[in-house]
This record gives sequence, structure tokens and C-alpha cells, in this order.
Amino acid sequence: MKRPILVVMAAGMGSRYGGLKQIDPVGGHGEAILDYTLFDARRAGFETVVFIIKHEIEEAFKATVGARVAKSGMEIRYAFQQLEKLPAGYTVPEGRVKPWGTAHAILAAADQIDAPFAVVNADDYYGPEAFKAMFDRLSQVQDGDKYEYAMVGFLLKNTVSENGHVSRGVCESDDAGYLTRVTERTRIETYEGGIHYSEDGGESWTDLDGGTLVSMNLWGFTESFLREDTARFAAFLDKALAENPMKGEYFLPSVVSQLIDEGKARVKVLTSHDKWYGVTYQEDKPLVVKALAEKTAQGQYPDGLWG
Repeated sequence: MKRPILVVMAAGMGSRYGGLKQIDPVGGHGEAILDYTLFDARRAGFETVVFIIKHEIEEAFKATVGARVAKSGMEIRYAFQQLEKLPAGYTVPEGRVKPWGTAHAILAAADQIDAPFAVVNADDYYGPEAFKAMFDRLSQVQDGDKYEYAMVGFLLKNTVSENGHVSRGVCESDDAGYLTRVTERTRIETYEGGIHYSEDGGESWTDLDGGTLVSMNLWGFTESFLREDTARFAAFLDKALAENPMKGEYFLPSVVSQLIDEGKARVKVLTSHDKWYGVTYQEDKPLVVKALAEKTAQGQYPDGLWG
């Protein structure tokens, strides 16, 4: 089997955060969250990384994260997610600036992906357990009568922010541990003694158990996903350009859900008990800095990831 590779979605501009989260330093030697992701992925077994970025951030990204990761010995490939990268016959609606979404990002990188692959966000800290589980899974399975995909689920209590509401994909699985449904909850908040979500702007709330598994966009695919992703993009565009031309997005989980519903794929749910960290809001950054400093002091990471 081909050795799995890592695909990092780093084209987002961080509008709520107020800057380029992909390269914002959180480590003691200027490391970004992404450096810790790559360090964990490398020691789990990943030797090749594909960065999906925009041309607008290429110089800054390569001079910071790219230059540091080159010291790791990983093979680095770049792909560019641009609005105008559309099938023949389609054009970007006048005035649109929003990216086309995560499934479009994977399409932008298709010519750089030549093996089973894991997909992660650039601005999320996932921890070592998730990458080890995903690398082992992708190294062992091959497509049979169904496509064999995977995702890492995190405990909800390990993913919430103290500084505002978050969106999470709440996962359901069958008795064999395969994903049956991901329900997007767009307003999840903590309160004293628990976690709850609202679907009506805060008028009413429903509790969620802290042990509920949620998706943090750490997926694993065989190369079959590239074919399906490509084949479905035009249908998405037809609908989006008619109904929501400025903001319609082609989401990776939506493509996965279609394939599950059609009986073409199954997705093994892998569980990580590590705490997830992210910087949705600027106020989240000090918490991430503190957590990574503590992990370094405890020996989980070297003082200076890349020497």
C-alpha cells in the first residue's frame, strides 16, 4: 500500500479571529499551532504534507511554517485554492470573495494527492492520539465493495471555547463504530455545570453530554474520494449559483454524507481523548499558549519543535 499523506487546509483568512491564524505564533520559539500538528503527524508516520493555501499568503506562509517544517525532513507540496478554479463553463459571480468551501479545497489539491490521505484544518490543535489512530487506519484499509474512509471524533467537552459559541458536527455511529450521521450544531456554548446548544438564537436551549463525539474536521480518505468530489462539484455549483451565489459553500462533510446515504462509502469513527485547542477568537490564544507551554514542560514536545 502507498504510505498515507497529510493534507492541511490553510487557505482561510480567519475573519472572526482577525488575522492569519495559520502562522500566528503560540509556541515558545515562534511556532504556530500548525507546527504542533505537523510534529505530531510526523511522529505518527506521515512523511509527506500537502499545504492548501492562497497565492495571497504564499510568501508569508513559506517563510514561516514552510521554512520551519522543511527542517523536519517531511516532503512538502503546495496547492492553491482560488475562487476562479472552477469547471469549464462556470465563472465566479461578480462580487463574490468567500471561498468555495472545504470540499473545493481538496479539489484544488487533487493533483498533489497520490495516496490515502488525512485532512486537517491548519488552525486546530488535535494532539498526538488522533494522528496515530488515523495513520494506522489509513495504512491498513483498502476500498472493497464500499469506500473505506475514517474520521477522528473528539469528546465535546474537550473542544468547547470559554470565549463564545462554537459550531460542531455532532456524530452518531452504529454498533460497529461506523458513522451514520453528522448533525451540525451552529451555536454550542458552555454554562455553569454543562454544555448546551440553541437553534433559535438563544431563545431555547438543549443540553449536550460532554462525552458526545464531535467532528473537528480530521478525516481520512482513499483516493476514491477525489473522483467523487470532482464528480459532484458541478451539481453543487448549479444549486449554489441559483440559490446563494455569494456565500454557498461546498463542504467536505456534505460530500461524505451523500456517499454514506448512497451506500457507496462507510466511515470508521476513531476516538481521541486528547483535548482539542483552537483560536476561534483572539481571547482563545492565551489558553492555547499556556497549554502548549505546559505540554512542553511535561516533555510531550521538545523546547523548540524543529531544533
